[in-house]
Amino acid sequence: MPGATRMKHCRTIQSLIFTGIHKRMTHSSLNHIFHIPGTPMASFFLIAGPCVLEDEEMGFRIAEEVIKITGNLGIPYLFKASYKKANRSRLDSFTGIGDEKAMQLLGAIGRDYNIPVVTDVHTVEEAQMAAEHVDVLQIPAFLCRQTELLVAAGKTEKSVNIKKGQFLSPGAMQFAVEKVRSAGNHSVMVTERGTTFGYGDLVVDFRGIPEMQKLQVPVVLDITHSLQQPNKNSGVSGGLPQLIETIARAGVAVGVDGIFIETHPEPEKAKSDGANMLRLDKLEDLLVKLLRIRQAI
Repeated sequence: MPGATRMKHCRTIQSLIFTGIHKRMTHSSLNHIFHIPGTPMASFFLIAGPCVLEDEEMGFRIAEEVIKITGNLGIPYLFKASYKKANRSRLDSFTGIGDEKAMQLLGAIGRDYNIPVVTDVHTVEEAQMAAEHVDVLQIPAFLCRQTELLVAAGKTEKSVNIKKGQFLSPGAMQFAVEKVRSAGNHSVMVTERGTTFGYGDLVVDFRGIPEMQKLQVPVVLDITHSLQQPNKNSGVSGGLPQLIETIARAGVAVGVDGIFIETHPEPEKAKSDGANMLRLDKLEDLLVKLLRIRQAI
């Protein structure tokens, strides 16, 4: 574990986004909730981090760097990392460093930097366990219709981010949202992550963003997963990271409430989804460009 010299990053904006995520969730209130103090505009928020925790140190290093960037730019930030990967193509693929160990690390990242933390859950039991350590439970796209999982996530009273299945229409997400709300939990957001296009590609239908915003939830665009090229014969997904800026620009122009980016210091060495990740040292330049687009509209 990193020592006491680690920077304690406590900003008003982090408290603002946590309060906003946990207590509201009507789309009409977003301009108020995500307004950046000292600026005349409402920003998008950012969910970012590695695909999965690969060791004890990496998550802290990435969180610290992204906090510096978003702090300078006035962008609300949530740290994201999976504590384990439950749906890898190949049996021998890396899945994690151990469930309990990874959960403890995610909790420590949230406490050390005073930021909301997001992680995926795959079962009812995982939802209950993860709720003890993180602030936002994320439902993977493949599981977005799993009733028991959605209801269980809602019952934890944590915020819930539902990723839209690659096979699902934007309008059909109303039923996933209703399942979480049935537990009395209205702290829900949904994430667009691309739609299956043939066997080995994804496309983003940007018409779905305003359609899902009609559900009165914040809508996030998962930029990096939208550029996956799945179902490779090698058992390792490919990707098109050279199009990250293209998809991001379009999403912000359309009016997404948040953006989701998996990032890594060395994507070519990442143990999961490296083929579609954004290199960490390219994040700040991208966010600056996206803020200019948001300001322009």
